[in-house]
Amino acid sequence: MADTRSMAERIEELRKRKAHNEAGGGEKRLEKQRASGKKTARERIADLVDGETFEEIGLFAENRTTLFGMAEADMPADGVVTGTGSVLGRPVHIASQDFTVAGGSAGEMHSTKVANTLSAALTAGTPFIFINDSGGARVQEGIDSLSGYGKVFYQNVRLSGAVPQISIIAGPCAGGAAYSPALTDFIIQTRKAQMFITGPNVIKSVTGEDVTGEELGGPDAHMQRSGNIHFIADDDEQAVLIAKKLLSFLPNNNLEEPERLEGFDDVAYDNEMADIVPTDAKKAYDVRDVIARLVDNGDFLEIQSGFAPTIVIGLARITGRTVGIVANQAKVMSGVLDINSSDKAAYFVQFCDAFNIPIVTLVDVPGFMPGTEQEYGGIIRHGAKMLYAYSEATVPLVTVVLRKAYGGAYLAMAAKDLGADRVLAWPTAEIAVMGAEGAANVVFRREIEAAENPEAKRAEMVDAYQQAFNTPYVAGARGLVDRVIEPGETRAAVANALEVLANKSKATPAKKHGVLPF
Repeated sequence: MADTRSMAERIEELRKRKAHNEAGGGEKRLEKQRASGKKTARERIADLVDGETFEEIGLFAENRTTLFGMAEADMPADGVVTGTGSVLGRPVHIASQDFTVAGGSAGEMHSTKVANTLSAALTAGTPFIFINDSGGARVQEGIDSLSGYGKVFYQNVRLSGAVPQISIIAGPCAGGAAYSPALTDFIIQTRKAQMFITGPNVIKSVTGEDVTGEELGGPDAHMQRSGNIHFIADDDEQAVLIAKKLLSFLPNNNLEEPERLEGFDDVAYDNEMADIVPTDAKKAYDVRDVIARLVDNGDFLEIQSGFAPTIVIGLARITGRTVGIVANQAKVMSGVLDINSSDKAAYFVQFCDAFNIPIVTLVDVPGFMPGTEQEYGGIIRHGAKMLYAYSEATVPLVTVVLRKAYGGAYLAMAAKDLGADRVLAWPTAEIAVMGAEGAANVVFRREIEAAENPEAKRAEMVDAYQQAFNTPYVAGARGLVDRVIEPGETRAAVANALEVLANKSKATPAKKHGVLPF
């Protein structure tokens, strides 16, 4: 029978359906979500986008499962809000799971919507932001739920290196769902969220271990121990602010360059820079103090600040140009490279290279961490990741040797031989196979042992080796250091190098892809 309703009646029906679906799980569940200290799926999107720019896609999606009471289930938008919006004036694609609808559980249509949004982001060349708040796979949908996860993972990988992907963990994220954030570029986790593959109850039943959800998958566990996340946010609002800050440094996609800001051209001599780094290589300092004086307005977005603290990574600008900073942290174990710090740096170098972000490397490294724990843990292959990442990079690489640069760790910190385009060194730079004290023990062992006063002889030989090799001038004579500069000249020298290298082009061998040392 023909539908004889008027246009006004049809519009009224549309508005009712939209209002029902936009209400998610209903007012009671929405209030329960807010009472728990979390925002709703649509409130999070409203905080993220500019004004009223969000356009929802897939509002009327429904699950197709009829088993286990699913035929009568009312699940507006199938528990996830997807669409497009503008953030800081730039288009983005967004997916936000709705915990008020079936606990945000991921079924076939739920995951299909997310996968379609990912694919659309790749087609349009826009960043993708996924706000996670889900109880996990929708068990009632069986294999269809698992298949949905697979679709999302596949699209995450397709987008990798093509458009930036940011995950916000704003609630539970368990089981297979945790792998989608792990495949994105950055993970921001709130204090209200937990993320793990198997929960405390399963671990207790299988291994006998007693652990709380917070100890297992809380933000501190992931920041300090697993290294799975990049930022901790106190709440949903701060998570959104971090995401916006991140986006401000990034291009829309790998075919573009980050926006360059105007008005940051001051590169005057900095009289205070020389006071930060002690001339005594045994004395500590905070390399973030150097970074603050190097970058525009001291504005540095540190990434993974609580993980692998012997190295510092993050995004900043120098004369308005986005740069990635990699720096040894001398105040933590003298800035030594270990398994975790190698992984941390290698990941960041690859990310910057994928999105046309020049890399500035600040070097003060005594070497790779010795010990059986590191050797058995695979420091060789983990350290090789840094060698690989820098060698593969095609973006401008500017290296500044502040103080120590010893052994293989010197090479791993973007040495000239690994492709650095410009290597600058302070007068305090010590570039050698090892420190003078260790080298003297090896090279002059016989002379020291035969001396009437071994300690005095040893001190003499240490000084001789120091003068002969542990300076920037030997490396400069070999062409491995381009310029020896005063600390106060650092910002100007780095800015000039970045300007000269702005149109860098590096030919790479024809191949499908390299194989990162795992």
